Amino acid sequence: MAAQHAVEINTQQLESLCINTIRTLSMDAVQQANSGHPGTPMAMAPVVYTLWQNFLRFDPEDPIWPNRDRFVLSIGHASMLLYSILHLTGVKAVDPDYETLGELSVKLEDIKRFRQLDSKCPGHPEYRWTSGVETTTGPLGQGVATSVGMAISSRWLSSYFNRPGFEMFNFNVYALCGDGDMMEGISGEAASLAGHLRLSNLCWIYDNNHITIEGNTALAFDEDVATRFQGYGWNVTRVGDANDVELLTRALTSARSTNDRPTLIIVDSHIAYGAPNKQDTSAAHGEPLGEDEIRLAKRNYGWPENAKFYVPDGVREHFQHGIGRRGRKLRDEWMGTFERYKKQYPDLAAQMDQIQRRALPAGWDKNLPTFPADPKGVAGREASAKVQNVLAKNIPWLVGGAADLAPSTKTRLTFDGAGDFEPGSYEGRNLHFGIREHAMGAVLNGMSLSKVRPYGSGFLIFSDYSRPAIRLAAIMEIPVIYIFTHDSIGVGEDGPTHQPIEQLASLRAIPNLITLRPGDANEVVEAWKLIIQLRHAPAVLVLSRQNIPTLDRTKYASAAGVTKGAYVLADAKGGAPEIILMATGSEVPLAVDAYEKLSSEGIRARVVSMPSWEIFEKQPQEYRDSVLPPQVRKRISVEQASTFGWAQYVGSDGDKIGMKTFGASAPLKELQKKFGFTPDRLVACAHELLGK
Repeated sequence: MAAQHAVEINTQQLESLCINTIRTLSMDAVQQANSGHPGTPMAMAPVVYTLWQNFLRFDPEDPIWPNRDRFVLSIGHASMLLYSILHLTGVKAVDPDYETLGELSVKLEDIKRFRQLDSKCPGHPEYRWTSGVETTTGPLGQGVATSVGMAISSRWLSSYFNRPGFEMFNFNVYALCGDGDMMEGISGEAASLAGHLRLSNLCWIYDNNHITIEGNTALAFDEDVATRFQGYGWNVTRVGDANDVELLTRALTSARSTNDRPTLIIVDSHIAYGAPNKQDTSAAHGEPLGEDEIRLAKRNYGWPENAKFYVPDGVREHFQHGIGRRGRKLRDEWMGTFERYKKQYPDLAAQMDQIQRRALPAGWDKNLPTFPADPKGVAGREASAKVQNVLAKNIPWLVGGAADLAPSTKTRLTFDGAGDFEPGSYEGRNLHFGIREHAMGAVLNGMSLSKVRPYGSGFLIFSDYSRPAIRLAAIMEIPVIYIFTHDSIGVGEDGPTHQPIEQLASLRAIPNLITLRPGDANEVVEAWKLIIQLRHAPAVLVLSRQNIPTLDRTKYASAAGVTKGAYVLADAKGGAPEIILMATGSEVPLAVDAYEKLSSEGIRARVVSMPSWEIFEKQPQEYRDSVLPPQVRKRISVEQASTFGWAQYVGSDGDKIGMKTFGASAPLKELQKKFGFTPDRLVACAHELLGK
């Protein structure tokens, strides 16, 4: 008994040593950077220790093992909490080709250079920059919402790949969040969806410390969070003291054994430093403690007061005997199961490999439609629906849905077996996000981070509601697909509130986001082919509600030019062009009509279809000059949207036909006349520029 008691005491001492190492590394890093948030890492260190050491199914030697549990630090400002645990558990670095490197993901030198240029410890965790960071979490609420997408993916992957005796996917998702996450509306959207879907593989741990930047949360936030989440259909449990490892263990065990709903663990914490009962809101949100306060805190921990970035003997070894040993065993068992799986289910195993590498299966582009010339044409959304259904049949992990608008965006997969992803029935390919555009964007990010290929759809005007998540997808370089229809004043009678004006320009302004606005049905096909091959960039496909004439490709250039971002659709007859007409989307046929009139008058005009500025800008200068010759300075752009940005292509000698106001409620033809989107207006503008 005496020996057993000694072991228990030693374990408790090691636990305390590890927890205080997380705390002191966080304090020292923030102090040295003279920037950051030490309070939450100090308060939540016992929580992260308990989760990682005793529960998380994660192999530090292989941080991209497909069936690992995911940990999301939604309170991204507490990044030192994550960097400390990544360092102490010995998580290895992974390069962009998914080859594990021998070095640590977070070295002690990186922690010493917290928030400094090129450190692996930036101010907020960044995916693809620091291995072990599962998602970029900057704006509050994004992390928890993204975690819902990860949990959805776990359920879908298990439904698709698991077979009797082969549980290839069953990973759990844990997210650490705070008061700020709870206040942001996106967390409510995401929690409501997770509760509806009964995602029992999802656990949020809520740091209930009552502190935000302005002070106590009572200034603006006093709702009963527990009751709110019970209303969402969650299992809710409470830990009254963040330092109570035993109670934390019990709560996490309860979460893992709950099989019919997600779990919220409310953890009450108090940000206390050197002086007893001292609480400092500034340290919780953006200021170092100061050397004197750090010494007091270290004294309370029994720490060498003047030692900085100190990792005591036994700490790293303790983690290796906990998460290190457990994670390696679980990963090795999974790899052994996968070897047997490959022999029994070779096709599924090949697909699993393709998913992890973001590769496409052989024959992904078979049976894609081509559209015959038709002056009546087809709506962009209708053409897209045909293409999307073919691609989804060819690519089994193309999964997605709409923010309650699938009948309008035409994004429902309709082939046999597509099915719906619903509570308790997770094999379906059609997701129903409800009227939750912001959460939908973040959920898509979580799905993409879990390597399925997700898409989400809505009206272009509501891209504003999704924008923060779209921006994060671009930062993370993940290939999420956004399908936005009702792309212009062509919405018609719904009026200015539903007619997008500035949205195209704002999306084009996001670095690493590919925006495509195809000009007819065959350009839609080519746009989808381009998008589906992207591996490191999200894409927005912008489609019309109304019919657009399908151009005669025997008369005009092939729609394959879409792959270049912009191309010469119709060229001048009898010599170099005098004027260039540039257009996107539904305005491309309009430019073609104007081109035919100008050509009949003997004016040498060129039509350039420009579905994607971003792709065009990546082309060699020689190609760009061949499409838009610098010497041809008379140019007109036409687009039923804000003219912002077109100046780079039109130049000082050209003109822009677009929207300078919001739209109006009226039938489409009346709107086109009112705002000047007619062939006659383009012809008149060309005459004016040419002085003819």
